[in-house]
This record gives sequence, C-alpha cells and structure tokens, in this order.
Amino acid sequence: MIARLLTSASVIVLLASSASAAEEEEAHKSLFDPSNAELWVLVSFILFFVVLFKPIRSTLTSKLDGRSEAIKSELDEAQRLREEAQHTLAEYQRKQRDALKEAEGIIAEARAEAERMEKAAAVRTDDLLRRREQQALDMIAAAEAQALADVRGLAADVAIEATQQLLTSAAAGDGGDALVDQAIQDLPSKLN
Repeated sequence: MIARLLTSASVIVLLASSASAAEEEEAHKSLFDPSNAELWVLVSFILFFVVLFKPIRSTLTSKLDGRSEAIKSELDEAQRLREEAQHTLAEYQRKQRDALKEAEGIIAEARAEAERMEKAAAVRTDDLLRRREQQALDMIAAAEAQALADVRGLAADVAIEATQQLLTSAAAGDGGDALVDQAIQDLPSKLN
C-alpha cells in the first residue's frame, strides 16, 4: 500500500514538473489534447485516488467496524450492568421490606411479651398481697389466742391465789380439818 502511494506520488510530481515548464506553451492548447500536461496531472490524480481508494476504504471500513463493535460492546456491557443494578436494587428493596416486617414482628412480639410480663407481675403481686394479708391475719389470730391464753392464765393465777387465800382463811380453824378430810374422800371419785 505504501509502495503504491509512493509510486502514485512520484508520477504526480513528475507530471507536475513537466507540466509547469510546458504550461506557457500549452496555454493555448485544448484540455483533452494528449500532449497537455494538465490532462496528465488530472489523470494521475484520478489514478492516485483509484489506486488508493480500495486500501483506504478497507482500512477506514475496518477501523469504523472496529469502533462500531467497541461501541456495541460498551452498550451491551452498559445494558448488562443496568440490568444487574436493577436486579440488585430490587433485591435490596425486598430485603429492606423483609427487615421492616421482621422489625415490626419483633416489636409486636416484645409488646405482647411486655403485656404478659405485666399481667404475670400483677398476678404475682396480688398473690403476694393475699399471702401477706393472710399471714397478718394469722399473726393477729395467734396474738389474740396468745393474749386470750395469757388472760386465762392470769385469771387462773388470780383465781388460784384468791382460792388459796380463801382456803387458808377457812382452813385456819376447826372447819379446815373437816374440809381437808372431805376433799381427800372425794378425790378417788373425781379422778375416775
């Protein structure tokens, strides 16, 4: 290709140099005269483009085709990346919705658990209060029973002491011996 280019260029230069010397003489000649240098410059110029047209066209076509393929490849890659990005976006949006639903479920479950715990605590508190109240009532009843027993014991002690004083004063005389004898005789019948 370079050889053709150089050959065509040298033919053009030779024709142009011979044409410039003969230009003055041939100014009056016709353009289509075979001895006219302008005709040969035109013919060599046309031949130059005809010879170079096919290689230049194939080079330009291959470069344009290559560029076209590169652009098509870039467009295909951009489309693939766009589809991948849309898929990834949809997947993350789905994950976000799932996470929100899960968070709402956890919150609802925590609220329900808090309500159950509150109810259980209220039941335990009520049970504890009832037990404490029962213990207080039992302690009051025990204190009343103890007080009653203490009062009875004190009353018995007072009655025994009073009886002792009465018996002592009654037994101080002759009537006391008779009372002791009578109590001894009644003793076997009272023990059975």
